[in-house]
Amino acid sequence: MSLSYYQVSVPVFVRMLGNLSALLDKAAAFCADRNVDESVLLNARLAPDMFPLVKQVQIATDQAKGVGPRLAGLEPLKLDDKETRIDELKERIATAVSYLNTIAPSALDDAADKIITMPWMPDHPMRGDFYLLHFVLPNVYFHVTTAYAILRHNGVALGKTDYIGGIERP
Repeated sequence: MSLSYYQVSVPVFVRMLGNLSALLDKAAAFCADRNVDESVLLNARLAPDMFPLVKQVQIATDQAKGVGPRLAGLEPLKLDDKETRIDELKERIATAVSYLNTIAPSALDDAADKIITMPWMPDHPMRGDFYLLHFVLPNVYFHVTTAYAILRHNGVALGKTDYIGGIERP
């Protein structure tokens, strides 16, 4: 049995965004325990030319919530990038997950041959299969990983299982 486009996208992104939300829970606890202003972590970055934590979360959610609708021929949910607190980022993640959960598995059945053009790079259209497998999946993992690395670098006690999440038993 082969995997569907739905199986390799929506449930994967729901899981990774859930893990990202749990990372933010640990970040909030870190700030509360050490009397650190949340803005310190939200504005932290790994290098001067990289986006800060808040933007990493925004991009991860944007990529994840956009793939299903684009591959189904729908308009993606739009969210304003106005979050300035951890709880606001967690709400953004929850909104994206709720939206992803509305996508029917069959909506992505014809995804492979759809042509996807991103608004910020109109001169680079992609086939649906390339868009999902070689653009969105790496982007979501990159931005969630970078968020993890920013938090870990700043002293939040995180481990690999925080990033991966729980392992399902057969």
